[in-house]
Amino acid sequence: MLKKIVIIGAGSAMFTQGLVIDLLKNPCGFQWHLCLVDIDGQTLEAISKLVEKMLLAKGADILLTSTTDRCEVLPGADYVITTIGVGGRRAWEQDVFIPRKYGVNQPVGDTAMPGGISRAMRMIPAMLDIANDIQQLCPDAYFFNYANPMTANCRAIRKKTASPVVGLCHGVHHCEAYLAQFAGLEKHALTARAVGVNHLTFLYDIRNNGRDIRPLLRQKLAEIKAAATGRTHATVYKPQEQVPAELDEPFSWEIFDRFAAFPAPGDRHITEFLVEHFPGGSYYGKTLGYDAYSFEKTIKYGDRIHAEMIRLGQSTQPLPDDFFSMVSGEHEQLMDIIDAIEHDRHSFFSVNLPNEGAVKQFPASAVLEMPAIAMAGGLKPLQLDDFPDDLAALIQRPLAIVEMTVEAALTGNRHLMEEAILMGGYLSDAAAVARMTDELLKAQKSYLPQF
Repeated sequence: MLKKIVIIGAGSAMFTQGLVIDLLKNPCGFQWHLCLVDIDGQTLEAISKLVEKMLLAKGADILLTSTTDRCEVLPGADYVITTIGVGGRRAWEQDVFIPRKYGVNQPVGDTAMPGGISRAMRMIPAMLDIANDIQQLCPDAYFFNYANPMTANCRAIRKKTASPVVGLCHGVHHCEAYLAQFAGLEKHALTARAVGVNHLTFLYDIRNNGRDIRPLLRQKLAEIKAAATGRTHATVYKPQEQVPAELDEPFSWEIFDRFAAFPAPGDRHITEFLVEHFPGGSYYGKTLGYDAYSFEKTIKYGDRIHAEMIRLGQSTQPLPDDFFSMVSGEHEQLMDIIDAIEHDRHSFFSVNLPNEGAVKQFPASAVLEMPAIAMAGGLKPLQLDDFPDDLAALIQRPLAIVEMTVEAALTGNRHLMEEAILMGGYLSDAAAVARMTDELLKAQKSYLPQF
């Protein structure tokens, strides 16, 4: 049977390559028609040629189509994936560099803080256009979103369209592996119940073969601190020998000490939600966005990966022998979810869905990152009556900011955008926030049809 999957934003520096590798590893028992969509024709041509080389190298029976017009390929789609970034890295830079002028230092700036709010202003109109096209052209397709700001994008789509988008992110999955290695267990030995907003999700029930391992995590952490090695874990992101000899994820471990829950996906993101702990971006003797989680290095890395993708696609040579060992899968479990849906496997995944009563402390419409079961018919959230009230309190403000942000993006009301920034506590000077908002809107004007 032929299944059709459409990737909108296929020029993403990392995602498309990773997805193709996952598709090659696990086609779920189907033949696939893979459709790549990107509005940048040059990038699309290069990634299409690169994917052709990948398919040829593996002898894969996958039909490949590429187009700059998504409406050409949406009809008949079984799965639609969005990984767009309106304005790309150059627009993202302005989300971070403009707030810096006002003393707001952001390590990421794609989800929370003024950068995430600014990003939402240009992302939400584009995401709504895509959602409406999906509803019109392939209403029965499963719609998965990877684009940030995840919570705001999914909330806006659910609020203004009938499209049942599901948000996917690797944060909880990576943290489970991270904590397993820290505890001295196999990488995939843990299961966790986790609830939050994307990029601030609390793993509050962490088990190995049914046993709560939080006491073991506390014991290991105490041993490491007593040994004064400064090391807190064996990272899942780099080989053991490449891990620097410094305290890794120190704030996440402070949260664990206080609340007996570990926040995913770690300090780089969670510091942007709990800014009062880091005045001026001060972070354990360093500064967020500079020498702690350097934003410039993030941009430079993305530019390098994108340039390498273009080079490989445009080259007349076959792929290097080590290509598939150097480029990993996308790790966000998309093909596993598709497999579970197609074969009714009743498997569990961490996804972003409307609450709809699953977690009692939050409104039904709130988009939460939480466990859901994948089966024939889609994904259904689990009922989690045991989520702690103290953790719920930490999530209330981010959810309120998302609501204000979404309303600002939907209406083009710059005053609501200012209020969203003020609500986060990033700046207490309303006049400065107004000036910052002016600069952000001016810098992103070409992407903001609603303002």
